[in-house]
Amino acid sequence: MRFFARRVAFYLFTAWAAITINFFLPRFMKGDPISAYLARNQGRVSPEAADSLRILFGLNSDRSLLQQYGDYWGLMVSGDLGRSLSRGLAPVTEVISSALPWTIGLVGIATILSFGIGTLIGSLVGWNRGSRADVLVPISTFFSTVPYFWMGLIAIAVFATGLGWFPASHAYGRGSIPSWDVGFILEVIKHGTLPALTIVLASLGGWILGMRNMMITILDEDYVTVAQAKGLPARRVLTRYAARNAVLPQVQSFALALGFIVGGTLVMELVFSYPGVGKLLLDATNAKDYPLMQGLFLVITLTVLVANILADVAYAVLDPRTRQTEA
Repeated sequence: MRFFARRVAFYLFTAWAAITINFFLPRFMKGDPISAYLARNQGRVSPEAADSLRILFGLNSDRSLLQQYGDYWGLMVSGDLGRSLSRGLAPVTEVISSALPWTIGLVGIATILSFGIGTLIGSLVGWNRGSRADVLVPISTFFSTVPYFWMGLIAIAVFATGLGWFPASHAYGRGSIPSWDVGFILEVIKHGTLPALTIVLASLGGWILGMRNMMITILDEDYVTVAQAKGLPARRVLTRYAARNAVLPQVQSFALALGFIVGGTLVMELVFSYPGVGKLLLDATNAKDYPLMQGLFLVITLTVLVANILADVAYAVLDPRTRQTEA
Protein backbone atom coordinates (compact mmCIF):
# COMPACT_ATOMS: atom_id res chain seq x y z
CA MET A 1 0.00 0.00 0.00
CA ARG A 2 2.88 2.35 0.71
CA PHE A 3 4.26 1.69 -2.76
CA PHE A 4 0.94 2.47 -4.46
CA ALA A 5 0.35 5.54 -2.27
CA ARG A 6 3.74 7.00 -3.20
CA ARG A 7 3.12 6.39 -6.89
CA VAL A 8 -0.37 7.92 -6.79
CA ALA A 9 0.96 11.01 -5.01
CA PHE A 10 3.72 11.38 -7.58
CA TYR A 11 1.31 11.13 -10.51
CA LEU A 12 -1.20 13.52 -8.92
CA PHE A 13 1.57 16.12 -8.63
CA THR A 14 2.63 15.45 -12.22
CA ALA A 15 -0.96 15.85 -13.43
CA TRP A 16 -1.28 19.18 -11.57
CA ALA A 17 1.98 20.43 -13.10
CA ALA A 18 0.92 19.38 -16.61
CA ILE A 19 -2.50 21.03 -16.29
CA THR A 20 -0.92 24.22 -14.94
CA ILE A 21 1.59 24.40 -17.79
CA ASN A 22 -1.24 23.68 -20.23
CA PHE A 23 -3.07 26.75 -18.87
CA PHE A 24 -0.18 29.22 -18.79
CA LEU A 25 1.70 28.25 -21.96
CA PRO A 26 -0.82 29.66 -24.51
CA ARG A 27 -1.10 32.85 -22.45
CA PHE A 28 2.66 33.40 -22.66
CA MET A 29 2.55 33.10 -26.44
CA LYS A 30 2.32 36.16 -28.65
CA GLY A 31 -1.28 37.16 -29.28
CA ASP A 32 -4.36 35.19 -28.29
CA PRO A 33 -6.91 32.98 -30.05
CA ILE A 34 -9.48 35.78 -30.43
CA SER A 35 -6.94 38.07 -32.12
CA ALA A 36 -6.01 35.27 -34.52
CA TYR A 37 -9.68 34.58 -35.20
CA LEU A 38 -10.41 38.27 -35.86
CA ALA A 39 -7.41 38.50 -38.20
CA ARG A 40 -8.85 35.66 -40.31
CA ASN A 41 -12.30 37.27 -40.34
CA GLN A 42 -11.51 40.94 -40.86
CA GLY A 43 -14.59 43.07 -41.28
CA ARG A 44 -17.01 40.23 -40.52
CA VAL A 45 -16.96 40.44 -36.71
CA SER A 46 -18.28 43.52 -34.93
CA PRO A 47 -16.43 45.02 -31.92
CA GLU A 48 -19.33 43.96 -29.67
CA ALA A 49 -19.08 40.37 -30.90
CA ALA A 50 -15.30 40.44 -30.40
CA ASP A 51 -15.76 41.56 -26.78
CA SER A 52 -18.32 38.79 -26.26
CA LEU A 53 -15.84 36.24 -27.61
CA ARG A 54 -13.14 37.48 -25.22
CA ILE A 55 -15.54 37.09 -22.29
CA LEU A 56 -16.57 33.62 -23.54
CA PHE A 57 -12.95 32.47 -23.68
CA GLY A 58 -12.02 34.09 -20.37
CA LEU A 59 -9.69 36.67 -21.93
CA ASN A 60 -11.46 39.79 -20.71
CA SER A 61 -9.10 42.20 -18.99
CA ASP A 62 -11.16 42.56 -15.80
CA ARG A 63 -10.13 39.06 -14.66
CA SER A 64 -6.65 38.57 -13.28
CA LEU A 65 -4.47 35.68 -14.38
CA LEU A 66 -5.00 33.93 -11.06
CA GLN A 67 -8.77 34.31 -11.38
CA GLN A 68 -8.62 32.92 -14.91
CA TYR A 69 -6.61 29.99 -13.57
CA GLY A 70 -9.30 29.28 -10.99
CA ASP A 71 -12.00 29.55 -13.65
CA TYR A 72 -10.02 27.14 -15.84
CA TRP A 73 -9.94 24.53 -13.08
CA GLY A 74 -13.64 24.93 -12.39
CA LEU A 75 -14.58 24.52 -16.04
CA MET A 76 -12.19 21.61 -16.52
CA VAL A 77 -13.55 19.72 -13.51
CA SER A 78 -17.07 20.18 -14.89
CA GLY A 79 -15.94 18.79 -18.27
CA ASP A 80 -15.95 22.11 -20.13
CA LEU A 81 -12.73 22.53 -22.13
CA GLY A 82 -13.93 25.59 -24.02
CA ARG A 83 -15.05 26.06 -27.61
CA SER A 84 -13.15 25.45 -30.81
CA LEU A 85 -12.66 28.53 -32.99
CA SER A 86 -11.89 26.52 -36.11
CA ARG A 87 -14.94 24.26 -35.71
CA GLY A 88 -17.68 26.85 -35.57
CA LEU A 89 -17.46 27.40 -31.78
CA ALA A 90 -18.35 23.75 -31.17
CA PRO A 91 -17.46 22.45 -27.68
CA VAL A 92 -13.90 21.14 -27.56
CA THR A 93 -15.06 17.98 -25.79
CA GLU A 94 -17.39 17.16 -28.69
CA VAL A 95 -14.69 17.81 -31.29
CA ILE A 96 -12.16 15.60 -29.48
CA SER A 97 -14.70 12.86 -28.74
CA SER A 98 -15.57 12.67 -32.45
CA ALA A 99 -11.93 12.00 -33.42
CA LEU A 100 -10.77 10.01 -30.37
CA PRO A 101 -12.51 6.67 -31.15
CA TRP A 102 -10.90 6.49 -34.60
CA THR A 103 -7.40 6.93 -33.22
CA ILE A 104 -7.90 4.56 -30.28
CA GLY A 105 -9.55 1.94 -32.48
CA LEU A 106 -6.84 1.96 -35.14
CA VAL A 107 -3.58 2.89 -33.40
CA GLY A 108 -4.59 1.11 -30.18
CA ILE A 109 -5.32 -2.22 -31.85
CA ALA A 110 -2.20 -1.93 -34.03
CA THR A 111 -0.01 -1.15 -30.99
CA ILE A 112 -1.38 -4.07 -28.99
CA LEU A 113 -0.91 -6.42 -31.95
CA SER A 114 2.66 -5.29 -32.58
CA PHE A 115 3.52 -5.62 -28.87
CA GLY A 116 1.99 -9.09 -28.57
CA ILE A 117 3.43 -10.45 -31.83
CA GLY A 118 6.83 -8.82 -31.29
CA THR A 119 7.13 -10.04 -27.69
CA LEU A 120 6.15 -13.59 -28.64
CA ILE A 121 8.54 -13.74 -31.60
CA GLY A 122 11.32 -12.10 -29.58
CA SER A 123 10.99 -14.60 -26.74
CA LEU A 124 11.07 -17.55 -29.16
CA VAL A 125 14.05 -16.13 -31.07
CA GLY A 126 15.92 -15.50 -27.81
CA TRP A 127 15.09 -18.98 -26.50
CA ASN A 128 16.37 -20.55 -29.73
CA ARG A 129 19.37 -18.26 -30.10
CA GLY A 130 21.81 -19.20 -32.82
CA SER A 131 19.10 -20.87 -34.92
CA ARG A 132 17.67 -19.84 -38.27
CA ALA A 133 15.03 -17.80 -36.43
CA ASP A 134 17.66 -15.10 -35.84
CA VAL A 135 17.07 -13.92 -39.41
CA LEU A 136 13.77 -12.41 -38.25
CA VAL A 137 15.66 -9.76 -36.27
CA PRO A 138 17.39 -7.95 -39.19
CA ILE A 139 14.28 -8.31 -41.37
CA SER A 140 12.00 -6.70 -38.79
CA THR A 141 14.63 -4.07 -37.98
CA PHE A 142 14.82 -3.16 -41.65
CA PHE A 143 11.08 -2.40 -41.75
CA SER A 144 11.49 -0.28 -38.62
CA THR A 145 14.12 1.88 -40.32
CA VAL A 146 11.99 2.59 -43.40
CA PRO A 147 10.37 6.07 -43.14
CA TYR A 148 6.76 5.62 -42.21
CA PHE A 149 5.32 7.85 -44.92
CA TRP A 150 7.32 5.91 -47.52
CA MET A 151 6.03 2.59 -46.25
CA GLY A 152 2.47 3.94 -46.30
CA LEU A 153 2.81 5.20 -49.87
CA ILE A 154 4.23 1.83 -50.98
CA ALA A 155 1.33 0.03 -49.29
CA ILE A 156 -1.17 2.29 -51.07
CA ALA A 157 0.56 1.83 -54.43
CA VAL A 158 0.71 -1.97 -54.16
CA PHE A 159 -2.39 -3.04 -52.24
CA ALA A 160 -4.80 -0.19 -53.03
CA THR A 161 -3.90 1.12 -56.48
CA GLY A 162 -2.23 -1.99 -57.97
CA LEU A 163 -4.16 -4.94 -56.52
CA GLY A 164 -7.24 -3.06 -55.38
CA TRP A 165 -7.58 -5.14 -52.22
CA PHE A 166 -8.03 -2.25 -49.78
CA PRO A 167 -9.19 1.39 -49.94
CA ALA A 168 -6.45 4.00 -50.15
CA SER A 169 -7.79 6.57 -47.69
CA HIS A 170 -10.41 7.65 -45.14
CA ALA A 171 -11.98 5.64 -42.33
CA TYR A 172 -15.06 4.65 -44.34
CA GLY A 173 -16.55 5.16 -47.78
CA ARG A 174 -18.06 8.40 -48.95
CA GLY A 175 -21.79 8.54 -48.37
CA SER A 176 -21.67 6.01 -45.54
CA ILE A 177 -23.32 6.98 -42.28
CA PRO A 178 -21.48 5.87 -39.10
CA SER A 179 -23.48 3.25 -37.23
CA TRP A 180 -23.04 -0.03 -35.36
CA ASP A 181 -24.41 -2.32 -38.06
CA VAL A 182 -22.23 -5.17 -39.36
CA GLY A 183 -21.87 -3.69 -42.84
CA PHE A 184 -20.42 -0.41 -41.61
CA ILE A 185 -18.10 -2.16 -39.13
CA LEU A 186 -16.70 -4.37 -41.91
CA GLU A 187 -16.22 -1.27 -44.03
CA VAL A 188 -14.27 0.44 -41.24
CA ILE A 189 -12.11 -2.68 -40.79
CA LYS A 190 -11.39 -2.78 -44.53
CA HIS A 191 -10.38 0.89 -44.57
CA GLY A 192 -8.21 0.50 -41.46
CA THR A 193 -6.35 -2.64 -42.53
CA LEU A 194 -3.62 -0.91 -44.54
CA PRO A 195 -2.72 1.78 -41.97
CA ALA A 196 -2.85 -0.82 -39.17
CA LEU A 197 -0.51 -3.17 -41.03
CA THR A 198 1.97 -0.38 -41.70
CA ILE A 199 1.95 0.58 -37.99
CA VAL A 200 2.56 -3.05 -37.00
CA LEU A 201 5.41 -3.48 -39.49
CA ALA A 202 7.01 -0.18 -38.48
CA SER A 203 7.02 -0.98 -34.74
CA LEU A 204 7.49 -4.76 -34.76
CA GLY A 205 11.29 -4.67 -34.99
CA GLY A 206 11.75 -2.79 -31.72
CA TRP A 207 9.60 -5.23 -29.75
CA ILE A 208 11.34 -8.29 -31.24
CA LEU A 209 14.85 -6.93 -30.68
CA GLY A 210 14.16 -5.77 -27.13
CA MET A 211 12.56 -9.05 -26.06
CA ARG A 212 15.27 -11.16 -27.74
CA ASN A 213 18.09 -9.28 -26.01
CA MET A 214 16.39 -9.53 -22.62
CA MET A 215 15.77 -13.25 -23.13
CA ILE A 216 19.44 -13.86 -23.90
CA THR A 217 20.40 -12.01 -20.71
CA ILE A 218 17.83 -13.83 -18.57
CA LEU A 219 18.84 -17.28 -19.88
CA ASP A 220 22.25 -16.85 -18.23
CA GLU A 221 20.71 -16.28 -14.79
CA ASP A 222 21.12 -18.93 -12.09
CA TYR A 223 17.41 -19.51 -11.48
CA VAL A 224 16.90 -20.46 -15.15
CA THR A 225 19.84 -22.87 -14.96
CA VAL A 226 18.44 -24.40 -11.76
CA ALA A 227 14.99 -24.79 -13.33
CA GLN A 228 16.49 -26.58 -16.32
CA ALA A 229 18.63 -28.75 -14.03
CA LYS A 230 15.48 -29.83 -12.14
CA GLY A 231 14.17 -31.27 -15.39
CA LEU A 232 11.21 -28.89 -15.73
CA PRO A 233 9.52 -28.88 -19.15
CA ALA A 234 11.07 -26.42 -21.59
CA ARG A 235 7.74 -24.64 -22.08
CA ARG A 236 7.41 -24.01 -18.35
CA VAL A 237 10.97 -22.73 -18.06
CA LEU A 238 10.31 -20.44 -21.05
CA THR A 239 7.03 -18.97 -19.81
CA ARG A 240 7.33 -19.03 -15.98
CA TYR A 241 11.02 -18.25 -15.55
CA ALA A 242 12.58 -16.67 -18.63
CA ALA A 243 9.83 -14.80 -20.48
CA ARG A 244 8.10 -13.53 -17.33
CA ASN A 245 11.25 -11.71 -16.21
CA ALA A 246 12.38 -10.68 -19.68
CA VAL A 247 9.05 -8.99 -20.42
CA LEU A 248 9.35 -6.48 -17.53
CA PRO A 249 11.22 -3.76 -19.51
CA GLN A 250 8.78 -4.34 -22.37
CA VAL A 251 5.86 -3.52 -20.08
CA GLN A 252 7.19 -0.02 -19.37
CA SER A 253 7.75 0.64 -23.07
CA PHE A 254 4.32 -0.74 -23.86
CA ALA A 255 2.74 1.63 -21.34
CA LEU A 256 4.43 4.60 -22.99
CA ALA A 257 3.24 3.37 -26.37
CA LEU A 258 -0.31 3.07 -25.05
CA GLY A 259 -0.11 6.57 -23.63
CA PHE A 260 0.89 8.04 -26.97
CA ILE A 261 -1.93 6.21 -28.76
CA VAL A 262 -4.18 9.18 -28.09
CA GLY A 263 -1.65 11.45 -29.77
CA GLY A 264 -2.13 9.32 -32.82
CA THR A 265 0.31 8.60 -35.58
CA LEU A 266 0.26 11.93 -37.36
CA VAL A 267 2.10 10.79 -40.48
CA MET A 268 -0.19 7.78 -40.83
CA GLU A 269 -3.29 9.93 -40.54
CA LEU A 270 -1.96 12.35 -43.16
CA VAL A 271 -0.91 9.63 -45.61
CA PHE A 272 -4.20 7.75 -45.34
CA SER A 273 -6.39 10.85 -44.70
CA TYR A 274 -7.59 9.22 -41.49
CA PRO A 275 -9.82 11.34 -39.19
CA GLY A 276 -7.84 10.87 -35.98
CA VAL A 277 -6.54 12.98 -33.13
CA GLY A 278 -3.13 13.54 -34.73
CA LYS A 279 -4.63 15.19 -37.81
CA LEU A 280 -7.00 17.15 -35.59
CA LEU A 281 -4.04 18.50 -33.59
CA LEU A 282 -2.25 19.54 -36.79
CA ASP A 283 -5.37 21.33 -38.06
CA ALA A 284 -5.79 23.10 -34.71
CA THR A 285 -2.14 24.21 -34.76
CA ASN A 286 -2.39 25.56 -38.30
CA ALA A 287 -5.60 27.43 -37.42
CA LYS A 288 -4.12 28.72 -34.11
CA ASP A 289 -7.12 27.21 -32.36
CA TYR A 290 -5.69 27.49 -28.84
CA PRO A 291 -8.72 26.05 -26.95
CA LEU A 292 -8.69 22.92 -29.11
CA MET A 293 -4.91 22.63 -28.79
CA GLN A 294 -5.18 22.93 -25.01
CA GLY A 295 -7.88 20.27 -24.88
CA LEU A 296 -5.86 17.87 -27.03
CA PHE A 297 -2.66 18.40 -25.02
CA LEU A 298 -4.62 17.82 -21.81
CA VAL A 299 -6.15 14.57 -23.05
CA ILE A 300 -2.81 13.30 -24.36
CA THR A 301 -0.99 14.19 -21.12
CA LEU A 302 -3.57 12.55 -18.86
CA THR A 303 -3.61 9.45 -21.05
CA VAL A 304 0.18 9.10 -20.78
CA LEU A 305 -0.04 9.46 -16.99
CA VAL A 306 -2.78 6.85 -16.69
CA ALA A 307 -0.82 4.47 -18.90
CA ASN A 308 2.27 4.91 -16.70
CA ILE A 309 0.21 4.24 -13.57
CA LEU A 310 -1.07 1.01 -15.08
CA ALA A 311 2.49 0.09 -16.06
CA ASP A 312 3.73 0.66 -12.51
CA VAL A 313 0.94 -1.53 -11.15
CA ALA A 314 1.68 -4.29 -13.69
CA TYR A 315 5.40 -4.01 -12.98
CA ALA A 316 4.83 -4.34 -9.24
CA VAL A 317 2.56 -7.36 -9.73
CA LEU A 318 5.04 -9.12 -12.04
CA ASP A 319 8.11 -8.25 -9.97
CA PRO A 320 7.46 -8.05 -6.18
CA ARG A 321 11.01 -6.77 -5.63
CA THR A 322 9.93 -3.42 -7.11
CA ARG A 323 7.33 -2.60 -4.45
CA GLN A 324 9.45 -4.10 -1.66
CA THR A 325 12.48 -1.95 -2.57
CA GLU A 326 10.50 1.29 -2.82
CA ALA A 327 8.51 0.54 0.33
